[in-house]
Amino acid sequence: MEWNYYDTFITVAPDCPAERGMVPPDKKSGKTKPGIEYELVANSPYVYTQEQLLYETHIRHKEISPEVLAERGTQLRDEFFQKPTACLRASMLPKKYGWGIHFNAEGKMALVPMESPDYQRFVEDGNGSLKVLAAMRNSKK
Repeated sequence: MEWNYYDTFITVAPDCPAERGMVPPDKKSGKTKPGIEYELVANSPYVYTQEQLLYETHIRHKEISPEVLAERGTQLRDEFFQKPTACLRASMLPKKYGWGIHFNAEGKMALVPMESPDYQRFVEDGNGSLKVLAAMRNSKK
């Protein structure tokens, strides 16, 4: 099953409350899922595919140790992708924190703050080779 986007731009949700790209806050108990997603992609633009990011976020969020990964990594990965998993259109980064997500031709992703010229350029390129999709709304209308 294919989980990745190619030549695609995910815009912020139509009802996104942010006015600019914001770093998701941590909780007292540590990083949140959006915080982990943000950290991974912001520090390594165009390194992760959606599939890689979803799995890496899962590992870090569940705090799965390197020993367990070495022992059961393939099995854990298979189990993770057997369950239905929301794509990044449902991520809080474009829904709540003001980040567009650009996927290049190789399916690798980068975050694009909604207030940036790049964001506007990607939105306007929607009629070209780039597929433009909106993040899912926060509330049902």
